[in-house]
Amino acid sequence: MKNIMTYCVLAIASSSVYAADKPNILFIAIDDQNDWIGHLDGHPLAKTPHIDALAKRGTTFTNAHCQAPLCNPSRTSLMLGLRPTTTGIYGLSPWFRTVPEWSNRVTLPQHFANQGYYTASTGKIYHGFRRNAKKQPRKGQAGQPIQTEFEVTGKFGGVGTKPPKKLIPETPMGNHPLMDWGVWPLDNDDTQKGDYQVASWTVEQIQNVPKDRPFFLAAGFFLPHVPCYATQKWFDLYPDDDSVLPPILKDDRADTPRFSWYIHWSLPEPRLKWVRENNEWRNLVRSYLACTSFVDAQIGRIVSAVEQSDFADNTIIVVWGDHGWHLGEKDITGKNTLWDRGTKVPLVFAGPGITPQQTCGQPVELLDIYPTLIDLANAPTRSDLEGISLVPQLKDAATTRTRPAITSHNQGNHGIRSERWRYIHYADGSEELYDMHADPNEWTNLAHLPKHASVIEQHRKWLPTIDRELVPDSAARVLTYDKETDTAVWEGTTIKRSDPIPD
Repeated sequence: MKNIMTYCVLAIASSSVYAADKPNILFIAIDDQNDWIGHLDGHPLAKTPHIDALAKRGTTFTNAHCQAPLCNPSRTSLMLGLRPTTTGIYGLSPWFRTVPEWSNRVTLPQHFANQGYYTASTGKIYHGFRRNAKKQPRKGQAGQPIQTEFEVTGKFGGVGTKPPKKLIPETPMGNHPLMDWGVWPLDNDDTQKGDYQVASWTVEQIQNVPKDRPFFLAAGFFLPHVPCYATQKWFDLYPDDDSVLPPILKDDRADTPRFSWYIHWSLPEPRLKWVRENNEWRNLVRSYLACTSFVDAQIGRIVSAVEQSDFADNTIIVVWGDHGWHLGEKDITGKNTLWDRGTKVPLVFAGPGITPQQTCGQPVELLDIYPTLIDLANAPTRSDLEGISLVPQLKDAATTRTRPAITSHNQGNHGIRSERWRYIHYADGSEELYDMHADPNEWTNLAHLPKHASVIEQHRKWLPTIDRELVPDSAARVLTYDKETDTAVWEGTTIKRSDPIPD
């Protein structure tokens, strides 16, 4: 850690030597945001006018996917420029700096700090947040001394004010305090929301950043992560009837392998069965949509501040989500899946060097952001990044990509997303295959059909050649599997083939 801090200090001290015309970077993250974004057509009623307007100003990727369907490994992968199968980080813990191999790895913002950039962050960029390196994180949290990752850090943001008691009935699997949603605060005061404060802090930074240095400014929004509370005015954007519900198929999991349940075996997020039986499905969906629209408005505040600043013509803006989220599809709510609803995310670039009004439907990865920003800023390249720059597509969206998007969730479980197909390979060898053109809801598993054998073989070739075991101290949503004994272990508990699937 000392080497990193020394390097960054030296870079800051010598910042005057760097050209003033280097592009600024505004780096905006949204937590648990699937493709329910207006221009992505993930939900026909989704209202996100500010993200949609930004997409028109630049290039949007409509087939972008995360490296892991879980916060910590996804964000770690993006910031390190390495796949989870390379880092060995698959769970909500550990914080990557505690892994000796990655303790001195230069992250994306540190790479720019080393080029003389002023780096600042607020909200959720990494998973977990703690200023005091000696403070122990909560169980299942990857707490970190965040001040070593950015020059300046603001508030975490988070949930903001909470109701005196949960708004929904007690949920199964522990009645986790985060499992809540609905209208809050009741007085329609958005300023009480953590994400509103994140946007306000970011706007202040834009107005007061050092004038002699380019900036790398990161803003991470918590919503629509649960508890997804929004004020009434955001709920009013969406009808209080079943038209808001996503399409589902009865017995959708009948043709999926049993192992597909193992990677989200026992989670705080309730199953579709529970939200239906407790009349909470519509409330959950409206809450998610309301929170999405609220966050969109906060992004609009930030983008407006840039447009009104001296940096309007020299700021690259990238908006991304860390992974998807199910709202009943595949009989579940939450994350931890390798289907499109769990992996597909928004990804928008706008600013200098980016062709406006472009849409790219080729598969891309969050892993590609690190090398892309390096290329856009003409910063020193790195040969140890596993992503591929998107600059060719940012100039011409039709430029061919050479590989699919790859998502992994614990060792041995991988999703391969090409332009037409979704292929899933589980640790026990079971498989799924979906024709995303004919079956965008992934309702019909084609993996057993001989006529698709060549398609499966083509996608198998992209399975990671490095598929590392869990690093020490891995915890929360971790799964191991021993193929010789056919033994799966979820968070320390063995799963038997005869065990009933938790509901």
